[in-house]
Amino acid sequence: MRLLAIVFSIMIAALQWPLWVGKGSWLRVWQLDHQLVEKKLQNEKLKERNDALDADVRDLKTGSDAIEERGRNELGMIRQDEVFFQVLDKDHPIVSTPTTPAPAGASAVK
Repeated sequence: MRLLAIVFSIMIAALQWPLWVGKGSWLRVWQLDHQLVEKKLQNEKLKERNDALDADVRDLKTGSDAIEERGRNELGMIRQDEVFFQVLDKDHPIVSTPTTPAPAGASAVK
């Protein structure tokens, strides 16, 4: 009788093994579910970024206001009859580095 109980216990353990540790186990399902949630969050962030880029493209195609705004903010452009004032903060000095190579024989000052 004792031998029969041991055999049945081994058979039950053998049947339960794939459920807990095998290819389609609960642990693997939980890991895949966690990865799915992460990928959905990542996709949502990328969708928001794509929507913002799409809106920028539409603005650039339809009007000149967006082009002017980009020129002012990113390139530092000003209109022909405008005066540009730059206010420097004493606590945060601006350190500029040359963006173009210095001519031959000249030294760059940093």
